[in-house]
Amino acid sequence: MSITRLELQNYLDGMLRVSEISDYCPNGLQVEGASKIEKIVTGVTASQALVDAAIEAKADALIVHHGYFWKGESQVIAGMKKRRLQALLSNDINLFAYHLPLDVHPEFGNNRQLASLLGIQNISAVSGVKPVGVVVHGNFEEEIEGSALQVKLQKLLGRDVLIEGPVSKPISKLAWCTGGGQGFIEQAVELGVDAFITGEVSEQTVHTAREMGITFFAAGHHATERYGVKSLGEHIGQQFDVPVEFIDIDNPA
Repeated sequence: MSITRLELQNYLDGMLRVSEISDYCPNGLQVEGASKIEKIVTGVTASQALVDAAIEAKADALIVHHGYFWKGESQVIAGMKKRRLQALLSNDINLFAYHLPLDVHPEFGNNRQLASLLGIQNISAVSGVKPVGVVVHGNFEEEIEGSALQVKLQKLLGRDVLIEGPVSKPISKLAWCTGGGQGFIEQAVELGVDAFITGEVSEQTVHTAREMGITFFAAGHHATERYGVKSLGEHIGQQFDVPVEFIDIDNPA
């Protein structure tokens, strides 16, 4: 089976509410390729390694969370950017990228998928943070100590997880933001939650966690954002009866 580029673009843009969400990059089709799509590859970041893997898989479309053309970057098409674009264009591969729209989606979003992985319940968005759903909170059915949650995260995500703050404190209520969400730790504290999970850590985040008594986990930007694009691809494959392959390019960050 196959789908046209326009059909896929319209479906994804509509479902992910692209027109409603302001972002730091264009969401949707970023590089035009073949009009007929018979194989799709999904992945976290449109690195050269993932582009090469999509070529090897004979994909007509690549769907990622981190694409190209970020606000503030050089507009010159040279070096690394030239090589990536040249590979996509010469192999007629469409590149679709969904950043914040994929973070916040209530079913396929990164935050929702991490919650499902951890068994978090009663999920709701933190009010006042835009776009709605970029930071969320919920609770575990049973309390878990911080050090035990660290072990659980490491097992599920397959990577080392940094823990700071009170490591043995029982955790029931928590907030989370996949990727680079460490700057939201104070909003998490204001909610009165026991813990905050995100992908990255900054120097000041450690002091905030220690001084404000919240257990903080940095579980990896890449690791916490594998699951949104993977679940989105699985949905597309079922919806349109098109083969979809998730390819995970290792990234320790």
